Amino acid sequence: MSAYQQKWVQILQSADLPGWNIKAVNDGIHVEMPHVTDLKLIRDILPETLAALSLDIDEVPKSRVKFYFHNGYENFEYVLNPHDVELNEE
Repeated sequence: MSAYQQKWVQILQSADLPGWNIKAVNDGIHVEMPHVTDLKLIRDILPETLAALSLDIDEVPKSRVKFYFHNGYENFEYVLNPHDVELNEE
């Protein structure tokens, strides 16, 4: 696990979100949310939320982290600091 990935896990776990299970996986972070969580809302506000939280991470270099969000019914992925090749994918 990269130091950046570990810092994200710490930040998300310290947010004390009831019913959320946050853990590191090989290439990212898996976030399991309660079944009633609106994934569309999470997906819509995620870029701004992560940008605000990332301001607290200044002691480790930024690197690519893939987030896996799941609420028991639906899921989506979000890549923070994607590689150049990922930016060019359609």
